[in-house]
Amino acid sequence: MESLLQQIKEHKAAIAAFDANNADEVEQFRIKWLGTKGLVKAIMGEMRNVPNEQKKEFGQILNEFKLFAEARFQELQDQFAGAATAAVSHSQDFSLPGDPVAVGSRHPLTLVRNEMVSIFKRLGFSVAEGPEIEDDWHNFGAMNLPEDHPARDMQDTFYIKKPEDGNGPTWLLRTHTSSVQARVMENQKPPIRVICPGRVYRNETVSARAHCFFHQVEGLYIDENVSFADLKQTLYFFVQEMFGKDVKVRFRPSYFPFTEPSAEMDISCLICEGKGCNICKHTGWVEILGSGMVHPKVLENFGIDSNKYTGFAFGMGVERITQLKYQVNDLRLYSQNDVRFLKQFTGVV
Repeated sequence: MESLLQQIKEHKAAIAAFDANNADEVEQFRIKWLGTKGLVKAIMGEMRNVPNEQKKEFGQILNEFKLFAEARFQELQDQFAGAATAAVSHSQDFSLPGDPVAVGSRHPLTLVRNEMVSIFKRLGFSVAEGPEIEDDWHNFGAMNLPEDHPARDMQDTFYIKKPEDGNGPTWLLRTHTSSVQARVMENQKPPIRVICPGRVYRNETVSARAHCFFHQVEGLYIDENVSFADLKQTLYFFVQEMFGKDVKVRFRPSYFPFTEPSAEMDISCLICEGKGCNICKHTGWVEILGSGMVHPKVLENFGIDSNKYTGFAFGMGVERITQLKYQVNDLRLYSQNDVRFLKQFTGVV
């Protein structure tokens, strides 16, 4: 016992006198005294040789010795941790410029969509949105599309669920944002002046000119004494604001079930400047939207008096407008998430 107590006394003196010059020496101290094969653990192992009547007294001595070694190790650790922190703080030069922060850019479709919305807002249009999963009535029936219309064919529409017994609605992915117009007319009385931006879906083969999903901006204006001249001037204003004053415009008669009369609008191709390319099919003109006066039957479907109110509607693809504005020759680029393509577009509209 006496020799063991003397040994502990000597060890405590050595621990107290130990001084380290660097973090490596602190680690060597830990290994020597507190490691798995260290001296503290060896001394603790002598407990088995102490007589039972002295175990309590000797256990307190051993525990105090262990705590003494651990406390000295903590002091050494704190000493060099503080020195390391001070070294780092003194090594920083706060006059240097900061590291640049990588800033992303808006998707080109988002940029163009926001610009389109901004143009029509200046004409008094408000934004209306609706569900992408739609029922047959709002997507087709309310828009004067009979059940045998080709647009209802499975080759064009992604149907989700049809009732097995023929009762209840048929659910589908909307093929146009005209369904949003239907919901607006269902819940709001004239005057109505809205644009309906959103994503739509059609079962088409993916190519440079077409995709199975794309984006539209449709417009609807219903009030007393609305004429086709109002429609034309609205679209003239949009085209000039979007593409500039020099762009040429033409209207062609067309047919849509929900408008009468109907027209498609072309602008001179901005990619080839009217000389002819694969985008304009070598005609020099690119069709950008369909339009017309709202069919009286559509108004009546929502309880709007077609003898008192008239209106016009139009719809265009955001991808097509973006294609012309930024001269993109492949619609598939918009959805491929290629950073080399996306980082070319900057700005917030």
